[in-house]
Amino acid sequence: MQLIHLISFKKSTMAAPPKPIKLLMIYFPVLIQLIFLSYYPRPVFSDGNTPPAPAPAPAPAFACDVTNNPGLKSLSFCNSSLDIETRVADLVNKLTLKEKIGWVISGAQGVPRLGIPNYEWWSEALHGVSNTGFGVKFSGPIPAATSFPQVILTAASFNLSLFQAIGKAVSTEARAMHNVGAAGLTFWSPNVNIFRDPRWGRGQETPGEDPLLSAQYGVAYVRALQQRDDGDSTRLKVAACCKHYTAYDLDHWKGFDRFTFDAQVSQQDLDDTYQPPFKSCVVDGNVASVMCSYNQVNGKPTCGNPDLLNGVIRGQWKLNGYIVSDCDSVQVLFDDQHYTKTPEEAAALAVNSGLDLDCGSFLIQHVEAASNLGLINETSINRAISNNFATMMRLGFFDGNPKHDHLYGNLGPKDVCTDENRHLAREAARQGIVLLKNDLRNSLPLSPSSLKSLAVIGPNANDTTFNMIGNYAGVPCGYTTPLKGLAALVPVVYHPGCSNVACEEIPDIQKAREIASSADAIVLFMGSSQSIEAEGLDRVNITMPGQQEDLISQVAESSNGRPLILVVMSGGGMDIRFAQQHPNISAILWVGFPGEAGGAAIADIIFGFHNPSGLLPMTWYPQSYAEKVNMTDMKMRPNSRTGYPGRTYRFYTGPTIYPFGHGLSYSGFKHRLVESLPTVMVLDIEEGHPCGSSYGCKSIEAVGSACKNSSVFAVRLGVENMGDLAGSHTVLVFSRPPRVHNAPRKQLVGFQKVHLRPKEKEVLGFDIDVCRDLSVVDELGTRKLALGKHVLHVGSLKHYFNLTL
Repeated sequence: MQLIHLISFKKSTMAAPPKPIKLLMIYFPVLIQLIFLSYYPRPVFSDGNTPPAPAPAPAPAFACDVTNNPGLKSLSFCNSSLDIETRVADLVNKLTLKEKIGWVISGAQGVPRLGIPNYEWWSEALHGVSNTGFGVKFSGPIPAATSFPQVILTAASFNLSLFQAIGKAVSTEARAMHNVGAAGLTFWSPNVNIFRDPRWGRGQETPGEDPLLSAQYGVAYVRALQQRDDGDSTRLKVAACCKHYTAYDLDHWKGFDRFTFDAQVSQQDLDDTYQPPFKSCVVDGNVASVMCSYNQVNGKPTCGNPDLLNGVIRGQWKLNGYIVSDCDSVQVLFDDQHYTKTPEEAAALAVNSGLDLDCGSFLIQHVEAASNLGLINETSINRAISNNFATMMRLGFFDGNPKHDHLYGNLGPKDVCTDENRHLAREAARQGIVLLKNDLRNSLPLSPSSLKSLAVIGPNANDTTFNMIGNYAGVPCGYTTPLKGLAALVPVVYHPGCSNVACEEIPDIQKAREIASSADAIVLFMGSSQSIEAEGLDRVNITMPGQQEDLISQVAESSNGRPLILVVMSGGGMDIRFAQQHPNISAILWVGFPGEAGGAAIADIIFGFHNPSGLLPMTWYPQSYAEKVNMTDMKMRPNSRTGYPGRTYRFYTGPTIYPFGHGLSYSGFKHRLVESLPTVMVLDIEEGHPCGSSYGCKSIEAVGSACKNSSVFAVRLGVENMGDLAGSHTVLVFSRPPRVHNAPRKQLVGFQKVHLRPKEKEVLGFDIDVCRDLSVVDELGTRKLALGKHVLHVGSLKHYFNLTL
């Protein structure tokens, strides 16, 4: 049982811009948010206050306005009773070449003679409707939208129903904003890249380092964004997009840049680690779009690689939708990567490889010339715009005024920043927060009734830069800082400690020590910010920034045995061994970037109104890892000969600060196997199979009879809350395969979250499919079943069994 406890760019169409302007366009997501956060005159709202007063509504963009232009009724593409394929074919046949090319760019150009307006494709909804793209405008009747926790923290909840609830809330707010002309219908989210390296600035946007968790998050979020409430699978509520395809997880590190980085990836690592979340998005989530990335993979730009686009996304996975470039990626492969000799060759390469839409203006500048040179034919252009138009028709863009939509036409300002959504944002943060350390002598939770004063210290406590909402965020409905959240419950004395999160100097350490020494308890709010880890900004070190460690240590020495709680706000992990081992630091919380209600959620955890249940979705490494391992090394598997330690919990062989899946609770939970499990499983193989007469086979392909008749066995696990507090508990089921094909040391095969009252018991069921869950990927990228001893384990429980022929 999975429970959620609710409380109760338009690009220029002129010549290619000079490089400084182009880079400004590429870095637009970062720059616009930094400018917005610094200068946007919005007040800080306490939890429960109302957002700004609305202004008059603009009109939404839509085609086929037969009410005001009755002549459009005769056009087949405006006839919603016809199938989408027929409508698309009719529209494409009516367009000139120039008109067609106007619909292969994100700032699509309208066709007035056919009643088609301009359309901006670029909208974002990573963890709430965002104004990062040009398609969203927070003005007029909807000046704000619910800002949920950054994805890495939501993923730490390991709660599929929560992922779905957030996605559904976001899609409703997105559709409501579209109805008043404040947003588009195409949202380029989620980010399902693997958080391969702790230094990556965009790791915060992802569900973490595990392929299964990332895949299941992506599928749940995509479905929640796209699925309509009437169950019509041919239509979309809004269109999601899984990005950035593929092997993209470096932005800017020690002179290496995402625009020119060539990710050297083995076929084994590609198919075993980097591709699974994207495959699940398409195959299981039926996502409407996939975005190709800036980088090259093995010498080829992803947006100009026919094997990756036409071959895999469309050929193998059967994408029902469009493929879009990351913004200006096609221009990048020409200007920065110098992959082609001419811009026309670059444009032709992208479209011929399978790209349908250019986030940018490069294609509209060069596709017609490429066509005239015979580098691209009109059939390829038709394919691209057909995919784009089909998506827009599934969204209802060609069905006339969206206000006439019987399901979503009535959505509007009243459906954005609702109490329900804002409570969900708070609950999401509560479920994701991870209790890393809890010394029993001065353990959490604190009792608000027993505290006369609480010292609150640190630059992230009274966050006025809206750091808690992370990147790719919009204007939040409200904003509760940690200081406000705590001050609502107990008397507090506050000192920032450092002037900013970089903490290059500690202006008044003596004052911080005095406050700490006189308070009944101390909470330190430290960590990072978007000025330290973000898009375009990778870290070099994974220690606490600046002099934060010194500040923490000095305050800890002044705590005089009083409870001291360190709260780490960050996207990636940090080397905090000093705090982990410090006897005066009684508890440590990791809170990610917890969204608009983060301060209230943190207070709920600290004072025991919510029992923490989050688990780390990524490994926390020591600083020595960052010093030894190049961020550019894409290899996942360790190499004992070179001393390379590998990456992520699946392969890493070195020491950790905290492992993947670590997280404590105020309660204790006990596991037990309810039913015995098989100790031997015999696989069927076809007559004449090479392994049928050989005892030397170490593995067989996970296809054919072995999988058609594959055993699916149930693991029934009893879970009991042994504590005195109600709480949620996440059960992680891992598999450890035999050591063949450089298989993972262990891998996650299932997870479930359950809420239990004190002393309550419940039985959870996991269906383990041998081919799906226990297979590994060999050196050539082929999925294999390893023969020999396998281990399933949950916590301290382990079950050994043999796979044999």
